[in-house]
Amino acid sequence: MIGELVASLVGSAWARAALRYGVTVFAILLFLLTLRRSGERAGRLAERLETREKADEVQRRMLEAAARRPRDRGQLVDRLREGGF
Repeated sequence: MIGELVASLVGSAWARAALRYGVTVFAILLFLLTLRRSGERAGRLAERLETREKADEVQRRMLEAAARRPRDRGQLVDRLREGGF
């Protein structure tokens, strides 16, 4: 019974055309969803890269400041007297 109904639907020209258009629309929707998902992923990666660059910049500035620090109390006193801070 159900097999005969499906066979009669698929056998008609209108049903085949509707099925063809339905499959085409479904494929286009899947393609658009995939594009959206890859766009979101690219956005997350760009945000992660930007955050990483900011963190690297802060760390570089910290290392530069540490390289300029006085090595002992004598250098600290000299810097304070000269107004180097």
